[in-house]
Amino acid sequence: MLLLAAAFLVAFVLLLYMVSPLISPKPLALPGAHVVVTGGSSGIGKCIAIECYKQGAFITLVARNEDKLLQAKKEIEKHSVNDKQVVLCISVDVSQDYSQVENVIKQAQEKLGPVDMLVNCAGMAVSGKFEDLEVSSFERLMSVNYLGSVYPSRAVITTMKERRVGRIVFVSSQAGQLGLFGFTAYSSSKFAIRGLAEALQMEVKPYNVYVTVAYPPDTDTPGFAEENKTKPLETRLISETTSVCKPEQVAKQIVKDAIQGNFNSSIGSDGYMLSSLTCGMAPVTSITEGLQQVVTMGLFRTIALFYLGSFDSIIRRCMMQRARSEVADKTA
Repeated sequence: MLLLAAAFLVAFVLLLYMVSPLISPKPLALPGAHVVVTGGSSGIGKCIAIECYKQGAFITLVARNEDKLLQAKKEIEKHSVNDKQVVLCISVDVSQDYSQVENVIKQAQEKLGPVDMLVNCAGMAVSGKFEDLEVSSFERLMSVNYLGSVYPSRAVITTMKERRVGRIVFVSSQAGQLGLFGFTAYSSSKFAIRGLAEALQMEVKPYNVYVTVAYPPDTDTPGFAEENKTKPLETRLISETTSVCKPEQVAKQIVKDAIQGNFNSSIGSDGYMLSSLTCGMAPVTSITEGLQQVVTMGLFRTIALFYLGSFDSIIRRCMMQRARSEVADKTA
């Protein structure tokens, strides 16, 4: 009886594996496609633009700093695969005025055609204890990280639905899957992106438009270097429990997942575990993906409990160290 049950289970898994490609979205062809990347003047955004350009896409870079945009444009153009490719640069703050963002997208579409893929990569991080952060920091992060993704997406979605094709990528963070010490402002703004992405995917899936949420770990970018200058000790020690990724590695994975229409994009074993643990009611691209999440959930939750225990231990040690330093200062 047990052998029969095991055989049935194996057959069922094999059937799911064979059927899942049939229900997966058709990959997006990048050669000749128009890809818009916000926050594309540096870091992950620039590397995503390079990766798409290498595959024959036309690129629109959107960022605030015009000098950095022009510098990024020159760097991207070195990777052209044909002489027809174009890199268009537009300077605008995507988090401030929706009408400006809408006009920018219209300009880009007039020059390079309808947007086939939008990558929302504009973002910033501020860390600090909840009570030490200015209220304006919460407002600024929600504006840049959340509304800075809402506005460009709102500007392209109607055309994508009309054409029955498109990809929208939201670059969140592993701090958008797990709330961490010092990230009360940052994590909440990145968690908001997931809620937006899940609701939007449900709306646009019937139109063959697919949403991808990327959860990169700490990545060696100018923004990460700036963030480290003000990180609390606890936040820095927790971050150091995992390695820092190269932006090129992160960009390749994000582009690959976006092309395939995958909802989740994670990097490395930690990223895979976090995505499985936090999948909840998130959409899946294939039956195989859903089955993998069901099978691994218990094991990953056990591992996660050890991680959480180590994080609590780090925070307690820092608190005790700080208390001893205060006593020493008083007695000195």
